[in-house]
Amino acid sequence: MKNIFILTLSLLMQYSLFAQERLKSKKEIDPSKPTNLYTQINANLEYRSGINQNLYGLKTNVQYAFNPDNLLMLELPMLYNDQYAQFGISDVRVRYFNAIKRNLTKTVIAIAPFADITLPTGNFEKGLGSSSWTLSAGCVVGLRVSKKLSFFPGLSYIHITKPGTTLIPDVYNFVSNGLGLQFNASYRFTKRTFLFVNPTPSFLFSNDVWKTIWTADLSINKIITPNKFKVNLGFSPNFTNDLYTFKIGGTLYL
Repeated sequence: MKNIFILTLSLLMQYSLFAQERLKSKKEIDPSKPTNLYTQINANLEYRSGINQNLYGLKTNVQYAFNPDNLLMLELPMLYNDQYAQFGISDVRVRYFNAIKRNLTKTVIAIAPFADITLPTGNFEKGLGSSSWTLSAGCVVGLRVSKKLSFFPGLSYIHITKPGTTLIPDVYNFVSNGLGLQFNASYRFTKRTFLFVNPTPSFLFSNDVWKTIWTADLSINKIITPNKFKVNLGFSPNFTNDLYTFKIGGTLYL
């Protein structure tokens, strides 16, 4: 009996040492690079101010990485419109990301095409949705400038379907096509704190007229628990339509 106890204790100690060494040797994830793909759950409280209405709510997305190079995202926004005093689901978004090349040179760290779909699930009459499908496909290139600074420029084709509601005046009742750009810069202040600055203008052709929409995304991120949890504070202005979104949230890595 004594020998069995000693053997069991020895095995437990060896397993504990093995688990500690494995934990130490596990590579710490780096979410400061958007082309690094991880399974995660994101939740953001948002406030969007507009000229005639404001939106409040929770935007949650689940991202599943099939492997380090393939990721599928599903985003579900739940919003409240203060003009119509209505609460409900807004437009759902689905995104697929594929890193086809990595570390081509010391500077080019990734080439990643993507496809993005926004579904008109929100009720337009209640001020919760757009009533149009938005389809986008493009590619992002990761460029390392230094240990702290990286750029992730991207180009995409955008197709927006004809609105599915009669409440929009005829002048806006057209299909739109165009190009979207991003100039995402990622700067790491420390190993656990980083900043995204991402101007995202788009150029849409509709009803024989080109229209430029000036938008951007900015966020400061802080990793609280490595490989597990981070928090973020963000601001997303739409200068063309005078819409300004403020958000605070967190990310759980699985």
